[in-house]
Amino acid sequence: MNRNIIPLLATAALLSLSGVAHASSDEAWKQLAADVEAKCKKAAVTIEKPSATVDPFGSSHYGLALVTGKPKGAKGLIAQICVYDKQKKTVEIGSELDAKTLGLTPAK
Repeated sequence: MNRNIIPLLATAALLSLSGVAHASSDEAWKQLAADVEAKCKKAAVTIEKPSATVDPFGSSHYGLALVTGKPKGAKGLIAQICVYDKQKKTVEIGSELDAKTLGLTPAK
């Protein structure tokens, strides 16, 4: 009878540990997304009140976001691609892309 309980206890232990790991993973992903968003908005110096749409997971090495908003001192809507290095926790931002060309504005 003792032999039958060991696999059950092992299964219960694994299930409880996987729940803890999953919960911390969710929190880690949320923290990563928040860091990507904050740093990408800060890096978008040519955009007034930038808005960042963050890829929830990015790639294996990089966090990714699309930063959009009104260009400073001009009309219109622009977008910039932002890349966050997950190890260094630094960002690089691409050049201004016209949102209309990207299809990000509604058709008239």
